[in-house]
Amino acid sequence: MGDGGADQRWLLLDVGGVLELVDDDAWPARFSARWAARAGLTTGEAAERLAAADLPDASTCEGVIDEYWQRTGRALGLPPATVDEMTSDFWDEYCGHPNTALLDALRGLPARVRLAILSNSSDGARQQEERRYGFSTLFDPVCYSHEIGALKPDPNAFRIALSRMGADAEDVLFIDDRPENVSAARREGMHAHLHDDTARTIGVLRRFCGLEQRPPVGPA
Repeated sequence: MGDGGADQRWLLLDVGGVLELVDDDAWPARFSARWAARAGLTTGEAAERLAAADLPDASTCEGVIDEYWQRTGRALGLPPATVDEMTSDFWDEYCGHPNTALLDALRGLPARVRLAILSNSSDGARQQEERRYGFSTLFDPVCYSHEIGALKPDPNAFRIALSRMGADAEDVLFIDDRPENVSAARREGMHAHLHDDTARTIGVLRRFCGLEQRPPVGPA
C-alpha cells in the first residue's frame, strides 16, 4: 500500500488527551452539571430530557451539529442566546489547551516522518480545532470519527485512516491515551503507544523514527 520507501515513517495521533490537554473523563460531567443548574434542573432531570430529545449522533455523522444544539436548547428550555453561550462553553471544554511540548516536538521531526490524526470527535470539531490550533498545517490526513463514520476502537476507523494515509500498518506508530484504542491498533498491525506522559511519548516516537536523543549541552 505505502509508497514512501523504506525510510517512511508515520505517526498517527489521537487529539483529546494527547495533542490537547483535556480530561475527557471529567469535563463532560462538569459541563452537564453546570448547564443543568443554569436550566434550573438537576443533572438527572436534564439527562432525562436530553434522552427524550432524540439528539442526532454527532460523533459519527456530519452536518448535524446545528440540529443537535437546537434540540438540546428546546429540551432544557433555554433561549437561543443561552444555547449559543452553552455551545461556546462546550467547545472550550472539549478543546482544552494545546500540548505545546508534543506539538513542538512533532514540528521538529524530519520531513520523511509523516503525521496524521485519528480522533473520536463531534461534528464541528474540525472547524473549532483548526481555528484554535491549525492542525491541518501539520497533519495530513486528519480523520475525525464524525467524518469517517467510525469510532475507535472499531477496526474500520483504523483501516480508513491507513487507506487515507496510503500507509502500511507496520510503518505506523499510533499514539492514544485509551488502552482499548492502543490494543485495537496493534490488532491491525500497527505499532502503538499508550500516552500517559509527554516526555515519554516524545522519546518513544523519536526512537520509532530512528532519531537519537541528543545529550545535554554544556558541562555535566
